[in-house]
Amino acid sequence: MRPLPLSPEPLVSTTRLVLCALEPALASAWEEACGGLDFVTVHRGSILEVSADALVSPANSFGFMAGGIDAAYVRHFGPELQARVQRMILEEHHGELLVGAAGLVETGNERTPWLIAAPTMRVPAPLPADSVNAYLAARAVFLLLEHGRMRSGLTRGPLVSERIRTVAMPGLGTGVGGMPARVCARQVRAAIDDVLLGGLKLPASGAEAAERHRVLAR
Repeated sequence: MRPLPLSPEPLVSTTRLVLCALEPALASAWEEACGGLDFVTVHRGSILEVSADALVSPANSFGFMAGGIDAAYVRHFGPELQARVQRMILEEHHGELLVGAAGLVETGNERTPWLIAAPTMRVPAPLPADSVNAYLAARAVFLLLEHGRMRSGLTRGPLVSERIRTVAMPGLGTGVGGMPARVCARQVRAAIDDVLLGGLKLPASGAEAAERHRVLAR
């Protein structure tokens, strides 16, 4: 069996990504980091205004949705949304959805039928200054979109990419986490490059891995 390539050829993503921001600083950061990509749109306004197959929830590892954008999702989709997220976490992730992992639940809404839970923190708290959790969360979302399979509902089994083509994403870690907008945007762009554009390669050494981490976090 041939080994998998460590540095795949650049890909053309089939995912349409809408990066959303209510705050001008985040919108500007999205545009600076990702505005040159033809499959990315920056939306200045509420994520709930966007027509998308799925919205991203940057919540916590236990699916509590009482604050920030997650509270807005619960108000919009109904209180049963948190119960669905927590049931998915319990049944598919043994009770904790780790930062760097993502899960999918149905919203019960025809216009936006899916929610992707991708925690940026284990519990609600400010993120440390050297956090790369926005990168890890975005990477988890994109890996789910590119390689995941539906695990629940009437569409169980097909590739996620066959059901979800347009995804709306808010700032990751920029609320309770306090991550600066420009850092979040650069980390999301790095995840786009690594997963959606096929640029991922293993670092050649521990020193290179540490340097990549440092660059992501600054």
